[in-house]
Amino acid sequence: MKIICIGRNYLKHAREMDSAVPTEPIFFLKPESAIIKKNKPFFIPDFSEEIHHEVELVLQICRLGKSIAPEFAHRYYDKVGIGIDFTARDIQRKCKENGLPWEKAKAFDGAAPLGKFVEKENLGDVDNIDFKLEINENTVQHGNTKDLIFPFDELIAYVSRFFTLKTGDLIFTGTPEGVGAVNRNDELKAYINNELLLDFIVK
Repeated sequence: MKIICIGRNYLKHAREMDSAVPTEPIFFLKPESAIIKKNKPFFIPDFSEEIHHEVELVLQICRLGKSIAPEFAHRYYDKVGIGIDFTARDIQRKCKENGLPWEKAKAFDGAAPLGKFVEKENLGDVDNIDFKLEINENTVQHGNTKDLIFPFDELIAYVSRFFTLKTGDLIFTGTPEGVGAVNRNDELKAYINNELLLDFIVK
């Protein structure tokens, strides 16, 4: 099972990171060991002093596909969930400064808490899905798929040029603006269309 994560897919997030707006999707991978399920706690690793939250909608692939045409991409996912792309920002910054890959800042164990999924057919217009992240009851990130630089179908088509997509693969579709640090004892709650789907503690 692959976890494919899309970077800089919301304009305001690209700007807040002082990064160039991409002209084609940017993606990286996380291993299966990054996933945390069933609202289990996230433990801040001892190798970073600056762990940032990035809330994202997650597509669950439902059939085998390679080089998928955009007009058929909607057939390849049947559920949408929500997750957190945790990032060791201090490590990522150092890697970028030295021109090095930064998987260790994104792909460490526990770096992808995953909430419940919703059937796509129950979400209505997939180009108008609202989602948000609360920390300690305060909203820190709020996004909507209408603001995606690359919509779901375009992401699936693009990624499938390089990787065969298999049933159960996950695509984290990008985070809106508002990323920031988490601290021990924070409670994170993530919602799709005001439905609570992820709720866990940072330790």
